[in-house]
Amino acid sequence: MKAYVFPGQGAQFVGMGKDLYESSERAKELFEKANEILGFRITDIMFDGTDEELKQTKVTQPAIFLHSVILADSLGDDFKPDMVAGHSLGELSALVANKVLAFEDGLKLVSKRALAMQAACEAEPSTMAAILGLEDNIVENICAEIDGVVVAANYNCPGQLVISGAIDAVNTACEKLTEAGARRALVLPVGGAFHSPLMEPAREELGKAIDATTFNQPTCPIYQNVTANAVTNPDEIKKNLNAQLTAPVRWTQTVQQMIADGASSFTEVGPGKVLQGLVKKVDRAMEVASA
Repeated sequence: MKAYVFPGQGAQFVGMGKDLYESSERAKELFEKANEILGFRITDIMFDGTDEELKQTKVTQPAIFLHSVILADSLGDDFKPDMVAGHSLGELSALVANKVLAFEDGLKLVSKRALAMQAACEAEPSTMAAILGLEDNIVENICAEIDGVVVAANYNCPGQLVISGAIDAVNTACEKLTEAGARRALVLPVGGAFHSPLMEPAREELGKAIDATTFNQPTCPIYQNVTANAVTNPDEIKKNLNAQLTAPVRWTQTVQQMIADGASSFTEVGPGKVLQGLVKKVDRAMEVASA
């Protein structure tokens, strides 16, 4: 069975999507429609901007989404997923690819998500840190003992977990996790505490937009971040997407479940190769490719 996976924030690079725009009339049409919906020429930043411009959350998220969904669309009849999943933001790309969301609706939700997350970051200084070389439960237990908000946010692969929360609490956690034997505890250059309770204002704002959007029956199951299980019911998909901003991304568990359910190959659709690397760390025998 073929699994298609869609990357999240951090996979962006200047020049992304330019080849699609120049080689396909259909891709060009979708990119131009996106410029119109967003109210600025995101293609100028994606194709010829600076790293700094592309790094702004309000640009990064729609840029990665557009690259992913237009790439999936350009595969035409070759795009036949048996199952899909997306890492954080990538979940919205996956929902357009498996026809739960219309392209326009997906883009509007991504834009709303990016702006709401940016506002939540500005309201409360916060951060994230990558913890390498410790068991998940050790990280969870140490975070639970610390005063202040700090939680496990991204279960990326065995031995790689990202924590998220208030700056002081994350710094304290990094010290304690290093003492507990972490190979590395590295504070990440991100604008805020994604997938933590500090994203509650963004979750509420995005939740209203999700509730007002039509979710269709998917063409194949989506394995969602919040549960790591296959979902096909549009109401359940909506509920899980609603919970995503304040809940952890269970990527390790998602890949394990997809393999248990019969996935034999994983194709990454979007910029970069991050997810291919994570899949290999979950199961070295898995076949991985880039779209």
